[in-house]
Amino acid sequence: MVLKTKTYFPKADKDIKWYVVDADGQILGRLASQIAQVLRGKNDPRFTPHADLGFRVAVVNAEKVQVTGNKREQKTYFRHSGYPGGDKYRTFNKQMELKPEAIITDAVKGMLPKNSLGRQLMKGLKVYTGPSHPHQAQEPEVLTF
Repeated sequence: MVLKTKTYFPKADKDIKWYVVDADGQILGRLASQIAQVLRGKNDPRFTPHADLGFRVAVVNAEKVQVTGNKREQKTYFRHSGYPGGDKYRTFNKQMELKPEAIITDAVKGMLPKNSLGRQLMKGLKVYTGPSHPHQAQEPEVLTF
């Protein structure tokens, strides 16, 4: 009789675990990489590369995130209108005035897989300006980096 060893794969849990992160005074790239690791589930022993383990992150104080060097004047954000010649560029300072949430969202998105799993994981990221968020009912755990 031959015994077969079965490989354990975690099931898609219905248990959603929420975290809240304060971006006040944090460096953008370091914060984004740590948020991406939490969304992927790499902080959990059940980590599986192809699965969403149900981790969600709410980021508050997005307008207070910091960058180093000359990035405030030199870093640009690109978007396209869909029409020929429709390139639109914004500097970090201009983006911070208009849409500070998009800064953190874009940074985290660039650190996740570029496939359907990455798109699914991005749905678990919520970014807010100011110190409040509407996820108190989920009892989020405070993450400090």
